[in-house]
Amino acid sequence: MSVSPSAPTTAPTASTPTQADLLDFVRRTAADAELIASLPLDPEGRTWVRLEGPGGSEAWLIGWPPGTGTGWHDHAESVGAFITASGELKENSLAARLPADGWKTLELTDGVDRERRLPAGKGRAFGRHHVHEVLNESTDQHAVSVHAYYPPLPQIRRYSRVGQVLRLEQVERPEDWQ
Repeated sequence: MSVSPSAPTTAPTASTPTQADLLDFVRRTAADAELIASLPLDPEGRTWVRLEGPGGSEAWLIGWPPGTGTGWHDHAESVGAFITASGELKENSLAARLPADGWKTLELTDGVDRERRLPAGKGRAFGRHHVHEVLNESTDQHAVSVHAYYPPLPQIRRYSRVGQVLRLEQVERPEDWQ
């Protein structure tokens, strides 16, 4: 199965936080220097603290040691936003809408790869089924970021990627990471 670049998705209802609301929240939170400085940083692995997000959303403050990343994943039915509060992160993403279920391996078409550099103060919002990986490529500097998702994450699907082949490897549920 091939996957082509995606079309825009419809907006959520006014009673739920929108991508713009989530992006505004992560921007305001990242500007709280005291909060950002309070995150314990581990030289070996990522650290995180759960935050109170707007409108019942799930939010996280995450520390990234040099050379760490998430691997390819999506956030299922949740929309989200994140911003780099300190350091710099890189996001590799797919500009393609993947089928929600019923597949294990997809061959991606040319032109679906996107790359963003996100230095401190830069972030982005994203829609449902957004497939990406986030990396701290620095060899000597931690990064800290703020993330928010709505609805609260029902699952995270993890993928492996070799060339243009994307393979579903694992589905995690909230009890796996909380």
